[in-house]
Amino acid sequence: MVSRVPAASGSFPDRYGHDVLSSGPPAHHRRRPAAREVPAQRDLVVEEASTGFTGAITRVEKIAGELIVELEDGRGRRRTFPLGPGYMIDGKPVVLVRATAPAPQTPVRRRSASGSVYVEGAKARTARASRIWVEGTHDAELVQKVWGHDLRIEGIVVEQLEGADNLVERVQDFSPAPGRRLGILVDHLVPGSKESRIAADVMRLPGARGNVTVLGHPYVDVWQAVRPARVGLEAWPHIPKGTDIKVGSLAALGWPHEDQADIGLGWKRILSTVRSYADVEPSLSGRIEELIDFVTMDPA
Repeated sequence: MVSRVPAASGSFPDRYGHDVLSSGPPAHHRRRPAAREVPAQRDLVVEEASTGFTGAITRVEKIAGELIVELEDGRGRRRTFPLGPGYMIDGKPVVLVRATAPAPQTPVRRRSASGSVYVEGAKARTARASRIWVEGTHDAELVQKVWGHDLRIEGIVVEQLEGADNLVERVQDFSPAPGRRLGILVDHLVPGSKESRIAADVMRLPGARGNVTVLGHPYVDVWQAVRPARVGLEAWPHIPKGTDIKVGSLAALGWPHEDQADIGLGWKRILSTVRSYADVEPSLSGRIEELIDFVTMDPA
């Protein structure tokens, strides 16, 4: 199984504005040692002082105009923090700065867009009987762009539903069973929504328990699961009821939005800004990771 990064709540990005080392001590206390600058080189082990999280540096990247450093601890958990002050090495304060040039090192593990270890030259596994279903074309394209490597290695096919209205009938036709699991991602899965009622109906079907899982994100459309900063927004706009959310979003961006061709081109433009799981909201990326884990789980 591909080693993926767990998508726990708040796993990306973590913003810590307070530097516990920035304020000076009272005059009657002995002065703390000055923090020295250290290049943030891959595999350097550091501790983030405000949280105590300790791990090896896996990457430094600029996201939404801010340099972040990613740490991976001994259990494979990864967290991100702003590059700069607030770190410790061997109990001494340091300021992490961007390395001017990579230090000579042994070959490092290449990462896929999902954050998993990239398996160089691996052939796609024969498709499993289990499936992941998503509501539409844009959902499928986003999942394939970020998690496509994982899905090929695991032999998981992603299929489109073209909406969730007939989900109960589709699940019945699929006949889920051990070794034939079904992971379903739906839009706008919030309490009281139509989608939440459909999900409840699905889970009451014979054979669904243990073989089907229905997960979702809170967004009306998967477009909003792309971090708004990727398209130059602080937040996705609120679209009034009665206005197509795609049309309204394109209008707010100042992009063409007159017809389906404009909508298709607008989505391709949005999708082109997504480079990795870091550009997707955790409320979506976490659910995709759960679905992949569920459908690749060995039958009991």
